[in-house]
Amino acid sequence: MLKTKERMASEGIEVMLITDPANMHYLTGYDGWSFYVHQMLVVMIDEEQPIWIGRGQDANGAKATTWLYHQNIISYPDDHVQSLTKHPMDFVAKILTEIGQSKRVIGVEKDSYYFTAMCFIRLKAGLPNAVFKDGTNLVNWVRLVKSPKEIEYMKKAGKIAGMTMQTAVESVEAGVRECDVAAKIYRAQISGTKEYGGDYPAIVPLMPAGRKTSTPHLTWSDDCYKDGDTVILELAGCYKRYHAPLARTLVIGQPSHEVSELSKVVIEGLNAAIDFIKPGITCEEVEAVWRTTIAKSGFTKDSRIGYSLGLNYPPDWGEHTASLRQGDKTVLQPNMTFHMIPGIWLDDYGVELSESFRVSEAGCEVLADYPRELFVKPASIEDVS
Repeated sequence: MLKTKERMASEGIEVMLITDPANMHYLTGYDGWSFYVHQMLVVMIDEEQPIWIGRGQDANGAKATTWLYHQNIISYPDDHVQSLTKHPMDFVAKILTEIGQSKRVIGVEKDSYYFTAMCFIRLKAGLPNAVFKDGTNLVNWVRLVKSPKEIEYMKKAGKIAGMTMQTAVESVEAGVRECDVAAKIYRAQISGTKEYGGDYPAIVPLMPAGRKTSTPHLTWSDDCYKDGDTVILELAGCYKRYHAPLARTLVIGQPSHEVSELSKVVIEGLNAAIDFIKPGITCEEVEAVWRTTIAKSGFTKDSRIGYSLGLNYPPDWGEHTASLRQGDKTVLQPNMTFHMIPGIWLDDYGVELSESFRVSEAGCEVLADYPRELFVKPASIEDVS
């Protein structure tokens, strides 16, 4: 909380209204699937405790999962939920007025998934004497360097990711439905290990196959895998809301020359970038190593190759702060954590491998222990004969 208030002070913000559930969790421990309705954490720069404001039926969830005094957990009536006349931000404005916060400089997460245009309109209408400032990603940047406990959670997530990837690779076969593989992935993610279970990841398994591997963000269907299919598997382990994503590519039967060669390029570039990482270098320098490496084989990639990550909720496990891309001069520090995902997607096919890593004191440590290669599965018996 102290670092958040220090950042608020540097931005000239006296009251910060937080709607991102990951930031709410980070500051208070709140953990519930209630972000589909409006909820908010009010951090006041000169008050020791923040105030949680949410739906009435979720107030006991805040009492159960946060360290807040119960009097700092305030709920709005259910007639504010998805109403055409009332809005939760009307209630928030009323509370802020009652506690003497209506004439202050107020920060809001304008570019959060969970803060709508209507939220801002109703807040401004209810707090006409306030000065509003954009506080998007203010708390996210505070979260960039992880604590030892957070690193412990992410390492556990990494172990779940490796075990889940093994399940996925073993399950993909010609004649097997994509949805059945997805079901096994979910079971592995949530079952976790014998020592600890898994949590639900913020992103569903991404698993395009065949020509669909030309794009990364497709899920599954009830189609059956076929001989010759290239299959991309991007999934994550998640432990106590902390993520460790992992991506690999496999081929059923003999890979084409194009896919085989592209996989070599991606793996070489990924290895070079991973080996280069150490404290003191910038995000853009990491990307430059990847870009220079793949350029030797005639390939280019315009998009970023990674991003900071850790604690999160749907629809994304990324922190929306530092990115491994040209122009990002964020300096790497120990215990920053990233998902490096330098896939290459062409018109008819693609290859994707990724690693989640933490910046260590001398280099970097990948969070999942899983072979970094193109996996080749046997073709069907009918095809072999």
